[in-house]
Amino acid sequence: MEKTDRSHWSSGVSRRSLLRAAGCSFALPWLTSLPLRAESGKRAADSPVKPPKRFACLYFSNGVEPAHWWAKGRGSDMQLGPAIAPLAPFREDLVVIDGVFNAQAVANPSAHLGRMPNLLSGAWVSLDQNDIRVGRTMDQVLAQQIGQQTAIPSLVLGVEPTELRLEDGLSMIYGSCISWATATRPATKEIYPSRAYDLIAGDGRQRKLDRSILDQVLADARSLRSRLSPADRVKLDEYLESVRSIEKRIDRASQDGRLEGWQPTLTKPNMPRPAKELPQNVSEHMRLMLDLIVLAFQMDRTRIATCMLNNDLSQMNFGFLPGVQGSLHLDLTHNGRDPELEAMYLQTNQFHAAQFAYLLKRMSEIDEGEQSLLDSSLLMFCSNLFDGDKHQADRMPIVLAGGGDGTLKTGRVLNCLDRADNDRRACSLYLSLMDRMGVELPEFGDSNQRLAGL
Repeated sequence: MEKTDRSHWSSGVSRRSLLRAAGCSFALPWLTSLPLRAESGKRAADSPVKPPKRFACLYFSNGVEPAHWWAKGRGSDMQLGPAIAPLAPFREDLVVIDGVFNAQAVANPSAHLGRMPNLLSGAWVSLDQNDIRVGRTMDQVLAQQIGQQTAIPSLVLGVEPTELRLEDGLSMIYGSCISWATATRPATKEIYPSRAYDLIAGDGRQRKLDRSILDQVLADARSLRSRLSPADRVKLDEYLESVRSIEKRIDRASQDGRLEGWQPTLTKPNMPRPAKELPQNVSEHMRLMLDLIVLAFQMDRTRIATCMLNNDLSQMNFGFLPGVQGSLHLDLTHNGRDPELEAMYLQTNQFHAAQFAYLLKRMSEIDEGEQSLLDSSLLMFCSNLFDGDKHQADRMPIVLAGGGDGTLKTGRVLNCLDRADNDRRACSLYLSLMDRMGVELPEFGDSNQRLAGL
């Protein structure tokens, strides 16, 4: 929920407005036909104010199949390797970056857990199991600086649960979290779509919704609809329907007993602890989490999000993909150059790229006035390793997308492989991205310069 500014309602409806009923409020998408109003309630200039910038990081684990992850050319003529071929419809919205890296990850002897949690911080990962320590990540720096502008400072999502077991003497919390609120504490990751939805559409405290929040505000929506232009009426209808669709999917998942719609029905277990299993219907789970990011951005409930499609050392089973015969993700990535396993590994890369393509498509279809939600955003699709079989950390696969409100020149490849190490640090990239989000820092992680050419 959001606190309602009474001045908006005493003097009219603002372009970034709220639907209200029964003590709750529901943020609307960007509607150009509504007047802008200052906080005093007075009408502002009729010229449109641009929507806010958003940032999201979509992470997949265990690297890529190197021979198939590449890009060359520019604009509509850009060619993409098989691993990222699903992104072809959006080639003009992409910047494919090759060669940036985290020096502290390369230096860490722990091939997995020492090279993953610092993905967004560039910090050293402590190898003392009694001292969990990484470094605050760039998304959480953004959350601290601009997160107070929204109800949710940052949305931290995942598909696999946070693990607490030890792996090679280190806590698997390292392999379960890419977003760290402090050097010693990861941001809380939500894997249940129903809880994330309650956080976004509820009162910000994950209050359980007894019935659809839309049912409480329909009367207000009908009243508002009469004051909109025909184009904005269509936009409002599509927006409300998209929220309704997510609610229906969560309800259906709950009825089917799947993880996507899990709802507690008991206060105490009535059965022995079952063996740990992966979420049922992985693809739907991922898509639902991406839909929730879109919803949170569209409602302006948050402007910063991260989503882990899988954990490091992932046990996710990709047997649902045609031709992938029951092998776990970790086994496919550590394939010893076995041709059959390499082919399956490629399919998992393509599957992950297809999830990012889905996010881009959803965001590109949401009109925010003179530009789309995608045009207003900076999105990063990445893994911490390049060649997963070799645990290669000196070259990270990264694809940027979105216009960042005109601050990012897209439709190109940025090759940093031939640069000196100091000129291709991931933290230089993060400084550049934070600049575009309105947070300018003299240094971050192991860098005090911006990534040249971005």
